[in-house]
Amino acid sequence: MRNIRHLMIILVVFALVGAACSSDSDDTTTTVAASTADETATTAATGGDDVGVALIVKTLTNPFFVSMADSAQAEADALGISLTVAAGSIDGDTQAQIDAIEAAVARGDSGILITPSGPAVIPALDAARAAGLYTIALDTPPDPPTAVDITFATDNYLAGQLIGQWAAGTLDGENATIAMLDLFDDAVVSVDTLRDQGFLNGMGIIEEYDPSGNGKEPSTGSYNGGEYEIACHQFTDGAVDGGKTAMETCLAANPDINVVYTINEPAAQGAYDALVAAGLDEGVIIVSVDGGCDPGLRLVSEGVIGATAQQYPGLMATLGMEAIKKLADGGQPPEESPGLSFFNTGVALVTASPIEGVDNSLSVAEGEDLCWGG
Repeated sequence: MRNIRHLMIILVVFALVGAACSSDSDDTTTTVAASTADETATTAATGGDDVGVALIVKTLTNPFFVSMADSAQAEADALGISLTVAAGSIDGDTQAQIDAIEAAVARGDSGILITPSGPAVIPALDAARAAGLYTIALDTPPDPPTAVDITFATDNYLAGQLIGQWAAGTLDGENATIAMLDLFDDAVVSVDTLRDQGFLNGMGIIEEYDPSGNGKEPSTGSYNGGEYEIACHQFTDGAVDGGKTAMETCLAANPDINVVYTINEPAAQGAYDALVAAGLDEGVIIVSVDGGCDPGLRLVSEGVIGATAQQYPGLMATLGMEAIKKLADGGQPPEESPGLSFFNTGVALVTASPIEGVDNSLSVAEGEDLCWGG
């Protein structure tokens, strides 16, 4: 496990820059009963006289959430917490998350850490809080944010702004034909809208955030440097195959796309695969969010992704575990970061081609040293 104190020091520096501009002592492993045939769920319990925590992530096929689970387990081992990890088979599997929340209540857990897959989980979270469990959202704030006690997350709007600013600077006045590869077409999730509109704000296309505004921006106009056209908004489910299909659809509508915004790096990989297959990858700027070691930073080093906004899921999980343990031991609850409605776990731009004036920029090597804070 990387040095979390070192990571926190760096994140505090970036925050300042941004402001200026079970009860058994033996290890056991069991399986959580799946509510659906496709659910993936595992439990790892270590120590913990009274403190039980449920980590409920979207999937355990995405390395981002695997990093959360690994960091949470390491902290459980260190603090003597009984940790249960549960996940659905795909992003958006809200029923699996609801079942896991209800199981945490039935076990008498002290708290829940969750990356909510959609608003359908809110009633179950309300019931968990009414039962006395302290609930922390990780990465994805619920809608409404008050459905949990606090959120530990990346500033996803800032993440989008950073890659938007970088894309605009890299274009250097060239006209932009933009593909927007978002997350879902059948659910509104805050992380989706925040990244999407943060990117457009960083490009200079929109001025204000609208939580229901995806796809409502002007389709043509001026950005910071030249003229732009939004060629498409397509959903990817945050997956490689989804990104590929979305990019194919966009290219069919407009083969002149030269800027591709992607919700995450698996979607970026899929988009690139589609561009290569069509022979249209030359000179196309792809930007993304996540900052995982592989494939994310590998794709940046290979020039597939021009820049990515790196977040720190391992740190989210570690701090969440510490907060629930502290509360269980009689301490005070965590507080939101000043001026925000969540606890900010930091974000930085990682690129091999830095742009003057874009803050919080790391080299690929620096990004790899901090990779996901796990």
